Amino acid sequence: MSILIKGAELNGAVTDVLIEGNRFSKIGADIECPEAAVINGAGKAIVPSFNNAHTHASMTLLRSYADDLELHDWLANYIWPREAEMNEEDIYHGARLACLEMIKSGTTGFNDMYWHYHGIARAVEEMGMRALLSSVFIDFNDAEKAAEQRKLSERLFEETKLYSDRVNFALGPHAIYTVSEESLRWAKAFAQANNLHIHIHLSETKKEVDDCLSQYGCRPVEWLERIGFLGPEIIAAHVVHVTEHEIGLLAEHRVKVVHNPVSNMKLSSGSFRYKQMKNRGVFVSLGTDGCSSNNNLDMFEEMKISALHAKLIENDPTVLPAHEAFLMATLSGAEAMGWDCGKIETGKLADCLLVDLTNHRLAPGYQLIDDLVYSADSGCIDTVICDGNILMENGRVKGEEEIIARAREYKKRFQ
Repeated sequence: MSILIKGAELNGAVTDVLIEGNRFSKIGADIECPEAAVINGAGKAIVPSFNNAHTHASMTLLRSYADDLELHDWLANYIWPREAEMNEEDIYHGARLACLEMIKSGTTGFNDMYWHYHGIARAVEEMGMRALLSSVFIDFNDAEKAAEQRKLSERLFEETKLYSDRVNFALGPHAIYTVSEESLRWAKAFAQANNLHIHIHLSETKKEVDDCLSQYGCRPVEWLERIGFLGPEIIAAHVVHVTEHEIGLLAEHRVKVVHNPVSNMKLSSGSFRYKQMKNRGVFVSLGTDGCSSNNNLDMFEEMKISALHAKLIENDPTVLPAHEAFLMATLSGAEAMGWDCGKIETGKLADCLLVDLTNHRLAPGYQLIDDLVYSADSGCIDTVICDGNILMENGRVKGEEEIIARAREYKKRFQ
């Protein structure tokens, strides 16, 4: 399939963009392609779509189920018990709702960690998105449970090959307080042998740090460095409670850090040290976390709050400017997950948005990127394209009413 976008604004200039297959093939004036489906880009801007670098997608079914709680209380007493009741079909419907929400708000790719892997993979395939998926790996230092989890990971790695190349497999050890040292060492070795990413929560709370100090005599990042776990394949979510030494270790080992400002603030986990991370050269992308701790998957909101939060804690309005927040939400997320997208550029994977420049939130229109970070919302998006396919046009996603209706049925079951 070919798509020709005519007369859209790109970097301030009106141009045409041709998509052939799943990549941008030509960008310029007066492009002709008789066999292409034509999209009128007049009054619209073409920008990269968002890549959400940390999610638990099917937590959409637990949106607003348990709010205003401390993290460990929230997890142990509310979330994990309810998740234990969910089967693969439940997770599939939750993931469909998540994919719908992400598409409607401009996200085409996400990095997920949750139960019932194939339920999420099915939803991603059907909705046309791109995803790096890991099944939650938790063993609580139980050798029998650890063996089961390793076998499951190995099996899922092989079974992922049955999906399209938009569905990629990663390992998902939950955190250092839920996964044994032996399993973390295994995950590192398996990832290196098979060129895989590892998705983990790291230094999210003060309790996690205090427990690590008590058990190992060092902090979480230091302990992972000690056991040889750190490396460029690691995608570490949150990373809130870290010292300058730990930030240096993250930079040295080229760990991919994911900032989750809304979730961190809602759970009162702590303040992310963006300025220090940037100054040391740590790679940082942006994520929403799950819908039970955010409570949405909106990267517009995440960009704005990340920028505002950084300025507030540093007492410096120049910290984390709009263009950096936008890159964190687009190109940096793509690079963290190993995808060749995140830019409107010839040869890149065709993941993009058409933004409606007539929307009131984008007027008068001095700086588009500033407007997208500080002013825009999902209502500004007209069209969403992923892998060269149209997922949303004129603000509508095929089948969205049925997806929402099916998700609403869970209120009766879980209430």
